[in-house]
Amino acid sequence: MNVADRFHNWRRKQRWNKQYRSGRWENLKGEKERVRYEKIVELTEKHGTKNPNILDLGSGEGVLLDYFNVENITSFYGMDFSSVSIKKANKENRNKATFICADLHNFTPEMHYDVIVLNEAFYYIHETKKRAVIDTMAEHLKPNGIILVSIYREGLGCWEYFKNDRFEELDFSTITTNEEKTYWKIGAYKLN
Repeated sequence: MNVADRFHNWRRKQRWNKQYRSGRWENLKGEKERVRYEKIVELTEKHGTKNPNILDLGSGEGVLLDYFNVENITSFYGMDFSSVSIKKANKENRNKATFICADLHNFTPEMHYDVIVLNEAFYYIHETKKRAVIDTMAEHLKPNGIILVSIYREGLGCWEYFKNDRFEELDFSTITTNEEKTYWKIGAYKLN
């Protein structure tokens, strides 16, 4: 990214921190979001390995972890851009979980994972970095591992990175709510 893009990225981080401080994202814990989180868990259980270790990119306060039965996972590693959301995630005593603040544009996992979730995060990646982020995640996916992608509404400029010869699509769903414009598309993929 050039200097202007890095500045924009820094400014966006400040905005996310302010929003998490103000409680703007408390709605992620609400009933409307439940269907999305439950679908991610369902796809993990259907296509992932037994007792997976999970990397949640865009974890926020760790809401996704609350939907898993921690007895059925080995570990949960959450990463988010907002330091405020990570502080909130770390305030709770969560068994088997680690949460860190990092920028997805240059984040490199320290280990390999059975499940990598791009949790409402992929469309925030700068266009010039999307391919590099996918390459990094693919390098840190265990054999037979899966990548789950959750995108609000259409996710223009995102799906073509997964709907190609590099990945096999295992599952793809549109998760709707009773509000016409509130829906998510969620895909499960493995490397070819």
